[in-house]
Amino acid sequence: MLIVEDDRDLGQMLVDLFTEHRYTVDLALEGQRGLHLGLTRKYDAMVIDRGLPALDGVELIRRLRRQAVTVPALVLTAFGTVADRVSGLDAGAEDYLVKPFDVDELLARVRALHRRNLDQALLLPLGDGWLDSEGQVVRMPTGENVTLSGQECRLLRALAVRPRQVHTRASLRHGVFDGARAESIVDTYVYYLRSKLGPDVVRTVRGVGYRVGEL
Repeated sequence: MLIVEDDRDLGQMLVDLFTEHRYTVDLALEGQRGLHLGLTRKYDAMVIDRGLPALDGVELIRRLRRQAVTVPALVLTAFGTVADRVSGLDAGAEDYLVKPFDVDELLARVRALHRRNLDQALLLPLGDGWLDSEGQVVRMPTGENVTLSGQECRLLRALAVRPRQVHTRASLRHGVFDGARAESIVDTYVYYLRSKLGPDVVRTVRGVGYRVGEL
């Protein structure tokens, strides 16, 4: 995630907070640097102070949106009037939190932004693990990104889009592998997924097929 905050102490506190909660964090201390990072790196969420030097936080978000950067943004600011909130949201921010703030509320709001950004993603039975099917990446609770092949990603998505549902091998073979004749193809790719993600991410329902999540 990207944090843009000109108060060095607060910025470092936010970095420490989100790092403790398994985020990978970039910190920019002024708006132009935040703009550069927002345009050149991929993030799941942004927390942006409004009163930044050189480039105001609202204008920063506006410029990112003009460049088709759609990463959800939370404005974190001391400016808390209705007009301030409206201008921030109209500029393209998804959320607005006024200082002083409650840490638990900030974390919850950022989690919501993160989920919103993963509209191509699905929650997996890995704690806070996510499947980013657009990027063919599983984001593990440890912060590690595990890259999947196209077939692995399609199989995991087919299972995860309906958690706890048991999928037969035949339905997966036809739905994911275009009706491949080799009946063992589903078992083979389940093996690949387990090798990369751990033995419990895909569970066997004996005599029926596979599922993710608890029944």
